[in-house]
Amino acid sequence: MTTRYCPGPSRRRFLQLGSMAVTGSGLTALPGQAGRLGQDSDPAVIFLWLPGGPPHQDTYDMKPNAPIEYRGLFNPIKTTVPGLDICELFPMQAKRAHRFSLIRSISHRFSDHGGGHKKFMTGRDPLSPVGFVNDYPAVGSMISKVIGDATPGMPSYVVQTDGGRTGIDTFSLGSAYLGPSTHPFTVGGDPSTPGFQVRNLEKRQGSNLKLRERLELLDSISSPTPVLNRQSGPEAFRAKALDLVSNSTARVAFDLGNEPEKVREAYGWHAYGQRALMARRLVEAGARFVTMVLESPNVVGKSWPKGVLYNWDSHAVNGHIFDDARWRFPLLDQAVSALIDDLYDRGLDKRVLLVVTGEFGRTPKVEHSVGSQTKVMQPGRDHWPQAMSVLVSGGGLKMGQVVGSTTSKAETPKDRPLVPNDLWATVMRHLDIPYRDINFLDHSGRPMPMLPDGEPIRELI
Repeated sequence: MTTRYCPGPSRRRFLQLGSMAVTGSGLTALPGQAGRLGQDSDPAVIFLWLPGGPPHQDTYDMKPNAPIEYRGLFNPIKTTVPGLDICELFPMQAKRAHRFSLIRSISHRFSDHGGGHKKFMTGRDPLSPVGFVNDYPAVGSMISKVIGDATPGMPSYVVQTDGGRTGIDTFSLGSAYLGPSTHPFTVGGDPSTPGFQVRNLEKRQGSNLKLRERLELLDSISSPTPVLNRQSGPEAFRAKALDLVSNSTARVAFDLGNEPEKVREAYGWHAYGQRALMARRLVEAGARFVTMVLESPNVVGKSWPKGVLYNWDSHAVNGHIFDDARWRFPLLDQAVSALIDDLYDRGLDKRVLLVVTGEFGRTPKVEHSVGSQTKVMQPGRDHWPQAMSVLVSGGGLKMGQVVGSTTSKAETPKDRPLVPNDLWATVMRHLDIPYRDINFLDHSGRPMPMLPDGEPIRELI
């Protein structure tokens, strides 16, 4: 069955929104969207994803009065916002706390990486608590379906990962019943390395003419596609491909060589920093939902210290959580701080919403095990979906505050318990997406709401 939208908006909502272009394959655009692209009012999201799950009690929800086996080795430091204390390894962010807010009370029930990814990325309980293949579409795909690619030559939905980590199921980014036309434009590799480039975006002399001739030939021998399915059928894929290679917008946006050296240095010569910079360039160029996956920082010119983790999965058997933090946290601190400054200094703080999170937090109590690399006993923390911290900045939201709290040992939410969909509802509100009025048809033809639950976080709006 062809994937399409159900006629979701109520009459009142329809009149509020104005006319929507509806076809058999979906909403082509939100009202007024196409005419506003490229202007400062076009909302966008930068989603910095920290796979493995960062330790909330060692980053943004420290418990200095808890027993040592809970609070860890680091101390909180004061920030520009009274009462908003964060880890001492985040001194740059501490100077910018008035430009971000922390959510400390989001939780869910899925402690496996697969289940945690699927729950967070789709906003629904997965059918299986393990594995990374989605039963429901990832939020990015749903956003892509609604917004579409309205900026010529620039995909709306972009993901950038380490090389070899670009598979659609690696981070549960699958589109399920929405189909591959809503997949992100995914780029692998480390943008901080010399000679980094996005493959297949470089034009060759005469390539446009040859490509058009081949596409015309393909169209002439292909079975005609019903008009109502041309937004998600083969023509859509070919149109996107042709647009990307024939238009310089994406090619220029991905080229960090266009940035002044001092700007690149401010972000840091590592994967975290240069991905953050790339995200800013992409949203300026018209991308609307940009996911940057921050696993290994890969500092240029420096070797990977022994005992340091590949990503944020800080089990003791994987690495020494506190040695890893001393290596990893300052790099995240630099990247996030530079990105926040850039968004505000360039006047993008209302148009662009920054979200920094992983799929869950870590166990309140530190555990010890023999490390697979070090072969010695070392500390770590296990998976803990019952509590986590999320940083948000910009988006025209209210900054300089903490939303919610956890218990004295960072075990569970104490005040203002929230779920991942409350965050996603806040994101949808920023993107001007009437998520309550939009349904998709699953493979059986059953209408599925864009989000089954969740409300915009009132303290932020």
